[in-house]
Amino acid sequence: MSEFAPICIYLVISPLVSLIPLGLPFIFSSNSSTYPEKLSAYECGFDPSGDARSRFDIRFYLVSILFIIPDPEVTFSFPWAVPPNKIDPFGSWSMMAFLLILTIGSLYEWKRGASDRE
Repeated sequence: MSEFAPICIYLVISPLVSLIPLGLPFIFSSNSSTYPEKLSAYECGFDPSGDARSRFDIRFYLVSILFIIPDPEVTFSFPWAVPPNKIDPFGSWSMMAFLLILTIGSLYEWKRGASDRE
């Protein structure tokens, strides 16, 4: 049973480490609503207008997807950080295929006018 002691200690300490920072602000917060402006929604300093559940234009989602694309590209480019003599041809060609797919997708979006402002 002593070999499972580190696991048991981990199972006890890890919830505490995650729950203490979540519960700590509730101790120091107050429920007094002295400033009703702080409880209202904030929209660039103006009074809230319209419904918060209104529909967004599809271009908003397209632009957000365009900003997400470089993240996996950078992540999957890390294997190329090794010296060229350490990477095998399969790794090199698979990276080329990945970059080709991303390039084709970017050209398709550019041709469709996803980044055009109207």
